[in-house]
Amino acid sequence: MTVVEEIPGEPVDARGRVAELRALRERARRGPSDRATEAQHAKGKLTAHERIALLLDEGSFREVEQLRRHRATGFGLEEKKPYTDGVVTGWGTVEGRTVFVYAHDFRIFGGALGEAHATKIHKIMDMAISAGAPLVSLNDGAGARIQEGVSALAGYGGIFQRNTRASGVIPQISVMLGPCAGGAAYSPALTDFVFMVRDTSQMFITGPDVVKAVTGENITQNGLGGADVHAETSGVCHFAYDDEETCIAEVRYLLSLLPQNNRENPPAAETGDPADRRAESLLDLVPVDGNRPYDMRKVIEELVDDGDFLEVHERWATNIICALTRMDGQVVGIVANQPQSLAGVLDIEASEKAARFVQMCDAFNIPIITLLDVPGFLPGVDQEHGGIIRHGAKLLYAYCNATVPRISVILRKAYGGAYIVMDSQSIGADLTYAWPTNEIAVMGAEGAANVIFRRQIADAEDPDAMRSRMVKEYKAELMHPYYAAERGLVDDVIDPAETREVLVSALAMLRTKHADLPSRKHGNPPQ
Repeated sequence: MTVVEEIPGEPVDARGRVAELRALRERARRGPSDRATEAQHAKGKLTAHERIALLLDEGSFREVEQLRRHRATGFGLEEKKPYTDGVVTGWGTVEGRTVFVYAHDFRIFGGALGEAHATKIHKIMDMAISAGAPLVSLNDGAGARIQEGVSALAGYGGIFQRNTRASGVIPQISVMLGPCAGGAAYSPALTDFVFMVRDTSQMFITGPDVVKAVTGENITQNGLGGADVHAETSGVCHFAYDDEETCIAEVRYLLSLLPQNNRENPPAAETGDPADRRAESLLDLVPVDGNRPYDMRKVIEELVDDGDFLEVHERWATNIICALTRMDGQVVGIVANQPQSLAGVLDIEASEKAARFVQMCDAFNIPIITLLDVPGFLPGVDQEHGGIIRHGAKLLYAYCNATVPRISVILRKAYGGAYIVMDSQSIGADLTYAWPTNEIAVMGAEGAANVIFRRQIADAEDPDAMRSRMVKEYKAELMHPYYAAERGLVDDVIDPAETREVLVSALAMLRTKHADLPSRKHGNPPQ
């Protein structure tokens, strides 16, 4: 296919030139053929332009380099030079705010990345960084274009370099809407959030055929790298949905909670939920008995505006909750132990999940509220050999390094090193509150009594009675609800029903907080 064949006749005036331009644009927008579009729809997938139309405000999209074509030769490429070269790039708005986007067009070369394709992506990424606006990638590509060889691979390098340069500067969101294999999977891994669609999107470094050849294991593409695998097992995916429409609608919602860049605050919103609303149900939601589980999500619902929040990594490391929400119209991030899952302990995956979330909030000026009910770190050989010390230190580092407003609320248990790591006053929390049900200690009373009074218990005529007595004595002396407050380790003990009002007031006071970090190139966080 050549340019001469595509242009019908020679225009004789400006109007003819404009008509020619419109014909070329329409041809580029339609794609290679109606048959290719039908094949895309038959897989339950939308086209690049259809996806962009769902993401951006109606009529706001401005495409860049629509008429770009590759210059490669060999392997029949010189006979096939479609417009866009398999990627649609440009900008538009989401709820009136600028967003940059690129979308692979699977109908052209299977969305594979070639030199021209990569150059278009590089340009739109540079524009997003310069303009200070979020970047959303709609991924549906088959990896590097093999016919273009190492030039295609170099294109990925340019994307990775820009992902890293933009990290913590503008929000970057990857939406997986098709296959993503090999080195192509690293760009989404470098971004802030990854969305996937069940059954149609997959991510893996080596596909099922290579896995079978090397290890002998038989596995499907979805079993190896589908949405549910990455949402539940690997943690690569933050959000997974059943269809593209729901997925892209949630991307719009996430964007509404994020600032344009690291120099701005997140957008505020009007709310009809009173800042001083009492939450009497909290008195019944959280049992006084520290061994009884409850759903921390219900606590969060009572505290935030209209009970609405967006949970990040909902199905991975479920013993900790990370969520974006609003309180009195202002965006906040919430980190909370989940007593319903592993009693809310910290383990390797929970530490990694919370650490990355804290870093994201700090990068984009989102205050952090931490809700504690943590019995400690998960004991076990697997955890120790897996590096719980190293991984737990990631969360500690993230909190210590964060300069955004930080408020902690201790609902019930806060034991040992996990209490310190979960944004205690000693590592820099601006304000720390506790409910009257709090128990702050080095360890639980039973374990402490067994250590401190080991000899008395062993020598007693009735060891069980002596142990019970010593447990009560330890609780009375060192674990009563006001012990930490008496020593200035918490700022106040509050009525649970007043928690929302207290938090909203504290957030308002901290809105103008300014904190400087030491001058340095960058830190060296635990890996």
